[in-house]
Amino acid sequence: MDFHFPEGSTFYFTIPVKITEMIQNINQKPTKVNILVIDDHPDNLRVLSAMLSKQGYHVRKALNGKIALIACEVTPPDLILLDINMPDMDGYEVCQRLKACEKTKDIPVIFLSVLDNVLDKVKAFKAGGADYITKPFHIEEVTVRVENQLNLQRLKNELQEKNRLLEKQNALLIEENEKRRLAESALQQANEKLQKLVIIDSLTEVANRRHFDEVLQKEWYRCQREQFFLSLILCDIDYFKLYNDTYGHLAGDACLRQVAGAITKAVRRSTDLVARYGGEEFAVILPNTNLQGAEGVAQKIQREVIKLEIVNALSPCNSYITLSQGIASVIPSYNLSPDILIANADKTLYQAKQQGRNCYCLCRELELPSLL
Repeated sequence: MDFHFPEGSTFYFTIPVKITEMIQNINQKPTKVNILVIDDHPDNLRVLSAMLSKQGYHVRKALNGKIALIACEVTPPDLILLDINMPDMDGYEVCQRLKACEKTKDIPVIFLSVLDNVLDKVKAFKAGGADYITKPFHIEEVTVRVENQLNLQRLKNELQEKNRLLEKQNALLIEENEKRRLAESALQQANEKLQKLVIIDSLTEVANRRHFDEVLQKEWYRCQREQFFLSLILCDIDYFKLYNDTYGHLAGDACLRQVAGAITKAVRRSTDLVARYGGEEFAVILPNTNLQGAEGVAQKIQREVIKLEIVNALSPCNSYITLSQGIASVIPSYNLSPDILIANADKTLYQAKQQGRNCYCLCRELELPSLL
């Protein structure tokens, strides 16, 4: 079949990716190792250069130390062969300057010298030399020592690269751990806030009724086990409905918050608990506290509430907001429940209200329910 195309037609051919990579690899020449030879004798330079070039190395030459230092600064070599006896600047000084420079301090230096004294060799190594070859040298020895230093340098570079990668990974790990720590801290704070929402009354910021029930039950069993007194104070704000009707619900909310703060201020121990028991009622759980101790706490509560000086002008018992309190105390036993403590505290609270309010009453003898 014949194909006919108009003159001037342009055609595009797609070369497969693998063929393109093969062409690129063919065009890429392997990077040669760069070696700098420093010697003030041109014959030595010529011999070493020819020998090393034959081994596939790229060789640069310098006839003195000053030229060598400039060459190293411009393009640092992979390895340096350095003669010791040179005019103006000997090999020791050249090596010391190389090692003092950040850019060239890691380049391995092999000394080449006619000096065969042990002290000369020691001085060369102290100056920073990596190896020492005496003249006249053998080509095989130079080749082996050059390859040895290049291998060592390559291994050193690989190790440094691995260490760099490890440091980078460690930094990422530390960063990740810090992020995790911050996330855990945020989660813990969120859980604490959630826990607070569960157990705290949102208006007064003291414990709510649910938490009161849990703590009372827990302290009941603990005091039963250890045979300690457990006391309870029930507090009721006197004529609070009248206060609400007179000053409004916003003022009533503020009053509840202030009274809760005053009760909390009077109850000092961390083991005690102040809770909002009902609308205008508060409760105080006092573990390991007998009736006399609970009475002292009730007196402090009354003083703190009076100090608030919240005006309740229409109150029949006082021109300021006051509390009525009922106090009960018992050593818990297995045949009783916390309800008995609540019932007796509530009974004495009722008595305080009957006696004119703005006072407290004590339950000196626990009244047991008839079913017991």
